[in-house]
Amino acid sequence: MLPFLLALLAALPTVQAQGVNTPTLDRIRQHGAIYVGHRETGIPFSYMIGDDVVGYSMDLCDRIVDAIRTKNAAPTLKVVRVPVTSSSRMLMLLTGAIDLECGATTNTRIRQQMVAFGFTTFVSGVKAMVRADAGIDRIADLAGKVVVTTVGTTTDRLVNSVMTVRGIAIRAKSAPTQEAFSMVLSRQADAFVMDDAILSGLLASSPDRPKLKLLEENFGFEPYGIALRKDDPDFKKLIDDTLAGMMRSGEMERIYNKWFMSPIPPKNVNLQIPMSGLLKEAFRNPNDTGI
Repeated sequence: MLPFLLALLAALPTVQAQGVNTPTLDRIRQHGAIYVGHRETGIPFSYMIGDDVVGYSMDLCDRIVDAIRTKNAAPTLKVVRVPVTSSSRMLMLLTGAIDLECGATTNTRIRQQMVAFGFTTFVSGVKAMVRADAGIDRIADLAGKVVVTTVGTTTDRLVNSVMTVRGIAIRAKSAPTQEAFSMVLSRQADAFVMDDAILSGLLASSPDRPKLKLLEENFGFEPYGIALRKDDPDFKKLIDDTLAGMMRSGEMERIYNKWFMSPIPPKNVNLQIPMSGLLKEAFRNPNDTGI
């Protein structure tokens, strides 16, 4: 993923020249619509149930859309939902295909060279999912094992860094999320390392849940944010003000509990992920600090 980001960063002046220079609020006003990027299977952040897109991040972005309607005096503003992938989301923002990316995107300093992020909305632990019968109980047990991460994410770099520091050699692979999940089930891989909330969402929707488990240890922690185009201070201020207001009022916590501490569709499974101390601190002191 890092080589791809660096290549995209090198091409950024060309992309920007061919893409978007008009402030986003003005573009939305001109088009009468906002284009919202979402994931299709990112339980519980943004995912599809039939033709509907739901999730924690989508609820937050719906509040941002309401604020835009008020700001632009456009109560009938149209919302166009656009599916994105882990590989396409940054480019779709840069070229104007979407105005907001409402998924589960880690705020990193490298990505901040291309796009901006609103205040942190989630802090994820990065864990390994393994087969329950594999005899793998801690990160050290992954020595010599096949470890798969999701293509187009920051996890591969984190895993390589942690394993290098610990002196643990692994056989690293990458694949799309659903394929990586299946690789562990089919014994093509010994572990799938990903953000804990996403892994919990995958487990919740899988009939093979009893065959799998998450290791207790974390590889690290990653802040999520809603992504937008850089150098658009008015739009970023609207997003940050909206999120900060929700944090102060308790609305953000209520939405969190709806998606992480209550039964969620489509199978009414409760992920039972209490709000972490790191996220509580981010709500008390809103920030857009990347890693």
